[in-house]
Amino acid sequence: MLRRAAEKPDPERHGLRVVHLPFQIHPEIPPGGIEAGPRQGPMYAALEREAAQAGLPLNWPARLPDTRAALAASAWVRQHRPDVSDEFNRRLFAAHFALGEDLGDTAVIDRKAKELDIDLDALRAALADGSALASLTEAEALGARFGVRSTPSWLISGKLVAGLLPPSEFERLAESAMRQSR
Repeated sequence: MLRRAAEKPDPERHGLRVVHLPFQIHPEIPPGGIEAGPRQGPMYAALEREAAQAGLPLNWPARLPDTRAALAASAWVRQHRPDVSDEFNRRLFAAHFALGEDLGDTAVIDRKAKELDIDLDALRAALADGSALASLTEAEALGARFGVRSTPSWLISGKLVAGLLPPSEFERLAESAMRQSR
């Protein structure tokens, strides 16, 4: 999964279309974030192993930010600049997990948007007037309708698949989806 985040996705590889939708898993995190605490256990070990295998830096931040604005920006960019949406998401991911930047800070969002020539005035206006948040709410409602409760999650041939899976499992699921569609 982390390896896939580092690579430019090839949605046509199996004839499938990948649509990234933002989904806030921890809406209880307040503005300013919360202390994260230790990252221990099998899930964290698997994430660290996958990141190392992919050559990705993984620096657990000390605080978990309120990501609502970043997710709303992601939803807005997906609708208004689909040509850079995946790259915007990768840069937000790297800002948080590699660079330790606070995704609750709008300056971080602005900087990542500016790097991709996203119209900052339009993005800021959408964040201010609530239209970006409405896009996020719509994406989250869609996810909730399909039972999304964690990230990452994928809907493949009507089946919800959640969690970190080995690349071979994604290959198997994609091939199965293609067989079902024939």
